[in-house]
Amino acid sequence: MKMLKYIYTAALAVILITGCKKSPLNVGPTNAYSTTSYPSTLADLQSVLVSCYANLRDQGIYGFHFLPKALSNSMHTINSQYNGDPGWNEMANTNLTASNQYSGEAWQALYTGVKNCNVTIYAANQYTTQHTGLSAADKQTINLILGQAYCLRGWYYMELECLFGESYMTAGGANGDKMGVPIYTGLPTSLTETQVARSSVKDVWTLVQSDLQQAATLLKGKVWGSTELARVTEWSAKGLLGKAYVYTQDWTNAKTTLLDVITNSEKVLMPFATYQNSFNGSNKFNSESLFELYIDQDSKGGYGIYSGAANSSTINGLIWAPRTFGGYNGSTPFSGTETQTQALGYPNEFFHDKNVTRFGFTLGSNYSLVANPNYNATVGPTFYNQQLTIDPVYKQNALQIRTNKTADPRLFVNALQPWIDSVKFDGNTWAKVSKVDVYVGDPTKYGWSVKKYSPIDYNENTINSDKWDYYILRLADVYLLYAEASIKGGDAITGLEYINKVKRRAYSYPINAPSPVDYLTLTSPTSATDPVLGTNPLYYERWAELFNEGSWWFDVCRWRIGQSEATYYASALNVNGALQWSDAKSYTWPIPLNEINSNSKIKQNPGY
Repeated sequence: MKMLKYIYTAALAVILITGCKKSPLNVGPTNAYSTTSYPSTLADLQSVLVSCYANLRDQGIYGFHFLPKALSNSMHTINSQYNGDPGWNEMANTNLTASNQYSGEAWQALYTGVKNCNVTIYAANQYTTQHTGLSAADKQTINLILGQAYCLRGWYYMELECLFGESYMTAGGANGDKMGVPIYTGLPTSLTETQVARSSVKDVWTLVQSDLQQAATLLKGKVWGSTELARVTEWSAKGLLGKAYVYTQDWTNAKTTLLDVITNSEKVLMPFATYQNSFNGSNKFNSESLFELYIDQDSKGGYGIYSGAANSSTINGLIWAPRTFGGYNGSTPFSGTETQTQALGYPNEFFHDKNVTRFGFTLGSNYSLVANPNYNATVGPTFYNQQLTIDPVYKQNALQIRTNKTADPRLFVNALQPWIDSVKFDGNTWAKVSKVDVYVGDPTKYGWSVKKYSPIDYNENTINSDKWDYYILRLADVYLLYAEASIKGGDAITGLEYINKVKRRAYSYPINAPSPVDYLTLTSPTSATDPVLGTNPLYYERWAELFNEGSWWFDVCRWRIGQSEATYYASALNVNGALQWSDAKSYTWPIPLNEINSNSKIKQNPGY
C-alpha cells in the first residue's frame, strides 16, 4: 500500500508528536522515534491509542465514502441518481477496476488503522520495558490499552480480508491456501521491510482470531465509565471473534463464543419502540450495542476517545438526505406535481425500489393527489401547508399496513414513505417527505427516501457532522450469527429459535416466547417473495435486520449469492443496462493499482 512506503518509525514520530502537542524542536529529530522521551506517561500512551479509534473516521472507512458510496451501492440498499463519478458507478455495477477510488481508499485507510494499532502495541511494550516498578494499577492500564489495540487490529484485518482476500475459508479450512492480504504486525525500519507478499487466507484469519482472543483476555471484566462508552470491551472482542469463526465456518468455536456473549455480556435486544429510533441520533450506547462509533454532532465534549473537533469528519447522511416539499417555488404556487422540493443535504441516493417490495409492501406506488382539506388559504402554500395531499384512500391503506404489520415493520425503520412520513427540514418545522425528484410523475416507482442513518430532524447543510452513531456490532447480529452456527453445526431447533427471537422483536412480541409471526421451519415463507430470500429465514433476517449497516455485502460474498442478487435488483440508475456480475471476480475487490505499483511482492486478485 502506498502509505506503507513510508518508514514506520517516521509515521510513529508524527503521530506521537501530535499526540503530546509539543514542538518538534523539543522532541528530537522528526524522522525518528525516541523511546526515551515518548511516551513518558500513561496519559501519553493513551494518546497513542487514540489514533486506532480516530482512524475509523477516515474518509475511506466511515468518514464519507465507504458505506454510502461503496457498500450501499454494491448491496443495492440504495439507488443513485448521481452519475458523475466512475468509481461510484463501478460499485453499483459490482464491476470494479484496480484504480477504483473507493476500494483504494478503503485499503489505505484500513492499513493505516493496522499501522496505528501496531504503533500502540509497540509503544506499550516499550513503556513497560523502560519503566520498572510499575504498580498493579499501571500494569492493568497498559493491558487495557493493549487489549483495545488488539481488538481494533483484529477488526481492521477482518475488514481487509473480507474485502480483498481471494476467497472465504469454508469448513475444514478449504480455500485456506488462497491469497489473503499482506500481514504487518511490527514496525518496518526500512523501505525493503515494507515490501510484503500476500499471506494465505488461513494465516490472515489465524491472526484475526489471535488478536481478538488476546483482546478478550486483556479486557476481561472491564466496564468503562459513562464518558468512555465508545471503547471496545471484552464483549466487543468476543462478538467479533464469533463473527470471524462464522466467516471461516468454524461452527463449534462460533457457537461457544457467541453463546458466551449472549449469556454473559448482560446485553439484551431493545424493545421495538426503542429500536426503531436508534439509528438517527437517539439511544446511543443502548442495551444491544457491542461496538459503536460515536458521533458528536456539535463536537462539544464527547466520550473519552471521541471528543472535540475530531467528531466533525463523519457526515454520510449528506449523500442520502431525504427530500421534503418546497410548498412553493418563488412566486409560483405549489402545483401538486411533486417537483417543488427541498433536500436536507445532497439527495444523490435513495431507497432502491426493489427493497420496498422485498420488505413485503404490496400496496403499489400509484396514488393520486387531491385537494388538501386542511389547507389554510390565509397562510398560503408552505412546507407544512400544502394545497394538495395524497389520496386519502391510498393513505389509509398505507397506514393500515403499518398498524397491521402486513409488511415487515423494519421497512419503516429503514425508509421514509412519500406523503406519509415527515422530516424536520429547517431544524424546527416538520413537513411531509416527497417522492424523489427523479421518479416524480412515474406511478410505477415508489421513490422512497432512506431513513436509517439519514438526517430526519436536521438539515445537513447547517451542521458539521451527523448526529447518529454507527453500529459496528450489535446483539441482533450476534443472535443471527449464533443461529447460523447452530444450524450449520446440526442444531436446527436452536438456530430457528434465535432467528425467531430477532423477528419477534421486529413485530413487538416478547422475544423469548412463541409468537404468531414465528417461522415454523428453516424454509418458511418470509416477507420477501424472491427466490433468494423468499423461503430462507436466515438469509432474510440478516438482510432485513441489518439493512444498510454494511454487513450484507459480506453475507452475499461468503454465501456466494451475488449473481442471484444482481438478477433480483436488475438495474441501477447510474448503470447503463442490466447489472453485471462475475463469479470469477466480483466477490472480491481488486488490490489497488497504487499498491501493485509500489509493492513488488504483491499479486493481483484473479479477474483484474
